[in-house]
Amino acid sequence: MSLLSPQRLVMLVFFLQPVAFGSWLPRIPEIQAAMGLGPAGLAIALLGLPVGTLLTLPFAGPLVGRIGARTAILTGFVFYSIAASLPVLAPDPVLLFIALMLAGSAISFVELGLNVEADLVEKSTGRLIMNTSHGCWSLGIMAGSLIGSGFAAAGVAPGVAVPLLAFIVLPVALAAAWALPALNDHEQADNGQAKRSAWSLPGPALIGVCLFVFGITMTEGAMADWSAIFLRDALGAEGGLVGLGYSVFAFMVAAGRFGGDFLKQRLGSVNTARLCGTLAVAGAVLLFIAPSVEMALIGFGTIGIGVSVGFPLAVTAAAGIGDRAASANVAVLSFVALTGFLIGPPLIGFVAEHSDIRLGVACVIPMLVVSLFLTGRLTPRPVRTNHNIEAEVPGVL
Repeated sequence: MSLLSPQRLVMLVFFLQPVAFGSWLPRIPEIQAAMGLGPAGLAIALLGLPVGTLLTLPFAGPLVGRIGARTAILTGFVFYSIAASLPVLAPDPVLLFIALMLAGSAISFVELGLNVEADLVEKSTGRLIMNTSHGCWSLGIMAGSLIGSGFAAAGVAPGVAVPLLAFIVLPVALAAAWALPALNDHEQADNGQAKRSAWSLPGPALIGVCLFVFGITMTEGAMADWSAIFLRDALGAEGGLVGLGYSVFAFMVAAGRFGGDFLKQRLGSVNTARLCGTLAVAGAVLLFIAPSVEMALIGFGTIGIGVSVGFPLAVTAAAGIGDRAASANVAVLSFVALTGFLIGPPLIGFVAEHSDIRLGVACVIPMLVVSLFLTGRLTPRPVRTNHNIEAEVPGVL
């Protein structure tokens, strides 16, 4: 694989995409203090991001289908770089909500283009990169967070630091995206018939993949919002220990994604999903019964490995269904995935409020079991050998 191969270029853009937004995350406490927001006020303002994403995805699929994934990445990255800079410039909570809504809209558009492009590059070159690409994304947001923390330690104001980083990254990302291959789809399904409209209702195959990914992303959202509270309330952790749960989880998610393509190459999509899904269920059960912080950290890490490849595998499966444009199916999948990510935390909070945090976190177990049961939905569609591979790529380019 050459240095500037399509695979490496896709991975590079995946890495660069979240860097600017990642640098905003460590500055949230400063923005909260500057606006005098309490926890509830900040939570409402932060809802702008998922609201923007959910409002955009239904329209992003057809739009990416019309202009192509590579063009979507190029144009979207420009708007994203501007939008990612807006939250740190917002003077009040209302404008912060609006700024985050614009950022969520831009992020969803760029990420949809990236996922479709990664799927096309996989199929046109025969090299698996989807899981590794998402691993690069995980490293990118970690790098952005570290850079943001460094700016904060150096006393650089958020309104300077985040826009500066965004526009340092932008030309590199545009150069990499420009070098990506402009792969085309012939708008024909595998049976030779014209694909259904991007606005048509999802078919049974896509619904199955979406239900599979719902439990995965619900668990990811739960770990992000409740891991520290679980360690504190269930096991009496204090100080720096309370943050270790999510750190271990996030690290193992990244590690699992970097190993995901290796496993997929050798075991296939379904068996890889079943292996990881079994680990996710085992990790969640271990977390529920964990008698100590150490055992809980093992549970968090096992869950991280277990859910790591779920969304990348689902993206490939959704893009490969072939009944509609790939961008339309991936947009629906992303919508459902984000919905799961958002539903998990409040569900756990509601259960914990009326019982305890252990039972609340255990709510992810039945959803992970459902995802494990639905791994068969990830079976890849066969490509006919009497046609050019690129012509068989289900997509919109």
